[in-house]
Amino acid sequence: MLKPRALQPGDRLAVVAPASSFDREEFDRGVEEIRKLGLVPVYDESVFERDRYLAGSPEVRATALRAAWNDPSIAAVIGVRGGYGSAQILPLLNREEARRACKPFIGYSDLTAILTFLTIGCGIVAFHGPMLDRRLSKGAAGYDLDSFSRALTRAEPMGELSPPGLETIRPGEAKGLLLGGTLTQLLASIGTPFAFAPPRGYVLFLDEVGERPYRLDRQVLQLRQTRVLARASAIVIGELPNCDEPKSDLTGRAVMADLFKDFPGPVLIGFPSGHTTGPAMTLVFGVTTRVIGGARPRLVIEESAVQ
Repeated sequence: MLKPRALQPGDRLAVVAPASSFDREEFDRGVEEIRKLGLVPVYDESVFERDRYLAGSPEVRATALRAAWNDPSIAAVIGVRGGYGSAQILPLLNREEARRACKPFIGYSDLTAILTFLTIGCGIVAFHGPMLDRRLSKGAAGYDLDSFSRALTRAEPMGELSPPGLETIRPGEAKGLLLGGTLTQLLASIGTPFAFAPPRGYVLFLDEVGERPYRLDRQVLQLRQTRVLARASAIVIGELPNCDEPKSDLTGRAVMADLFKDFPGPVLIGFPSGHTTGPAMTLVFGVTTRVIGGARPRLVIEESAVQ
């Protein structure tokens, strides 16, 4: 896997909108938080374009991302928000441009499509981390600064991550390349030229929000039937906010625990990255990660994400 350069104070961070449109106040507060981090936010007026529920046409959104990759003054790229639309721009991107640029890309949710494009399609480390909308815009209440900084600014392994609320579904220990993202987007890629096709022995991270328990069941079933699940050595599941059955005691976590009760490797649940109820932690996709399930569940990022 190619590793980007570590971010330094004063670096220019391109702000792009590959998916849905956004609230301008959220954008402005997120831009201000970037400045507080000692980085310089860079964007052009195309980021504010609107096309129904999208942040402009696919061509506009792809052009902005490619421009950021090809501009040598830009050190990294971050998304404004998710929603829908990232998959539309994939045919308009260029793998060789992305590899030559080899810049940190930060996002989650619908931007899982781009994280997969970079990690699986281009062999570049990418970052499942906070975007501007409802994350950076909320400061410390929206994202975890420590993991963000450790992932992006230090050329050393992040080491142990054991956040409160992380639980063990299946005990054990395994390691592999950490890959994944929002389950809906991973499944939507199957059968396309941009499919989530991880190597055997990888560690799968699954994030989701607002999916009722029966829909989580259906999604995991599809993941299993595509054989993508069989390649994983370990599974780490997010917090699953708003995934409980209305007017029932059936929870998304309980269903996931049942679905993975016979998985042959360790399974953890409740890792706060992506869609979370509190500050979102940053994870690194494409680096060797050890998963330890038991009385003290944890991830150990054994490889640096940047150089």
